[in-house]
Amino acid sequence: MGDKLKIALFGPQGSGKGTQAEMLAEKYNLPVLSPGEIFRKEIKNKTELGKLADSFISGGQLVPDEITNKIVQGELAEPKYRAGFILDGYPRNMNQLVVLEKNVGLDFAIELAVSDGEVIKRLASRRVCSNCGAIYNILDKPPREEGICDLCGGRLEAREDDRPEAIGRRLAIYHQETEPVLDYYAGKKKLIEVEGFAPIEKVFKEIVEKLSKAR
Repeated sequence: MGDKLKIALFGPQGSGKGTQAEMLAEKYNLPVLSPGEIFRKEIKNKTELGKLADSFISGGQLVPDEITNKIVQGELAEPKYRAGFILDGYPRNMNQLVVLEKNVGLDFAIELAVSDGEVIKRLASRRVCSNCGAIYNILDKPPREEGICDLCGGRLEAREDDRPEAIGRRLAIYHQETEPVLDYYAGKKKLIEVEGFAPIEKVFKEIVEKLSKAR
């Protein structure tokens, strides 16, 4: 497969995709593309895209495929992604998969398997820096000082889409729309499965080991 590595991380909301994406990006020197992070930045800056995205996200819904596909494909056309990339939270459904595979494709899909109960427990404990966007979890990745970001000193808060009713809707969407994407990559022998509820370092080690064998 050469030196290029095109991978996507999958798992329900709160499965730890963002943390693992950052660790993999550092190890393999690859850029991370997260539609969710792009939308959150736009929402914070109160752009037109941000207002549109917020109208869906705050209600526990996903941003429509047409908007998400346009943003992702535009990003992937940038030179920094030519040597490979890590997708975090995309493709979420078969419509997005078709667009991705038509344009760039994936080498591997990595699934962080986490039960619904564990997801709800994790998200109730998740906190995000209101200033720099750093993510913490008061159970297994707490800040040094309660309520304060280690990196910039910003205030930590719970996300709007981490509310119980929003979590329930997102989990239902994941099972219905994203799991068929995993079935597709499993059929192509490109799916790598790991237990997402294990300690962060253990999950990372398992991903790296399985990627090494698969390549």
